[in-house]
Amino acid sequence: MRDEKTMKFEIWDVHTHLIGIPGDTPEARLGNLLECADRMGISRVCLFMGMQEKGFEPSPAEFRRDNDEALRALQHFPGRAFGFVYLNPKHTQASLDELNRCVRDGPMVGVKLLAAEHCNQPTLDPIIELAMELKAPVLQHTWLKITGNLPGESTPMEMAELAARYPQATLICSHSGGDWERGLRAIRPHPHVYADLCGGDPTSGYTEMAVRELGTERLLFGSDVGGRGFASQLGKIFGADVPDSAKQLILSENLKRLLQPIFLRKGIKLP
Repeated sequence: MRDEKTMKFEIWDVHTHLIGIPGDTPEARLGNLLECADRMGISRVCLFMGMQEKGFEPSPAEFRRDNDEALRALQHFPGRAFGFVYLNPKHTQASLDELNRCVRDGPMVGVKLLAAEHCNQPTLDPIIELAMELKAPVLQHTWLKITGNLPGESTPMEMAELAARYPQATLICSHSGGDWERGLRAIRPHPHVYADLCGGDPTSGYTEMAVRELGTERLLFGSDVGGRGFASQLGKIFGADVPDSAKQLILSENLKRLLQPIFLRKGIKLP
């Protein structure tokens, strides 16, 4: 539970999963996730992928199944959870079709890319271009592993290359690259790239460096639930030596602003 000092902050979580949450159905899992979110005072969550363990190179049938499960969960909690469509850029036409099904013609508001394809590859270009047309932000998993990345796993340096090709796109560098000291500097030159602060341990100095390198308006709170817990990830923000005004931007205001174009396009109005 949050204390009185932190209850003044509204919180939107840009990065949640059904994986790792108890429940036999998608809606049961999202219900349990939101019950935990309520205890932490989290108002809204962005959800992607389905109930299965992560497959890093999903077939079209697999990522469509994942999106179907997310859609099923979302319909039970309208206005509380927002979906990002999960795609595999190696299957270009199937990904474009799924983007249209779930975002253009469905309720989802963003794109989630994991580790099937390096994000600096031209196979991403049609997806980015359609996402831009639909006003949908693209959240790309990035990491720098000392043991070596997965074959298709993107780095924040590759994210910077994609950003240079598409200066009008709205891009989210997920996990700030894992090795955030290098990742934050890699994306610093590209003002349309946001960093989510989720996934790693709540290391002292992470949020402070992110504010120094990117400013307060390019940072997003994410938890990576159910791979991580809400509390540990909130600790990165609540425990940071930054002004309360910066914490509020990170915890919700930046994400609200980022999603506003697609909310307007879809006619989504929140209380």
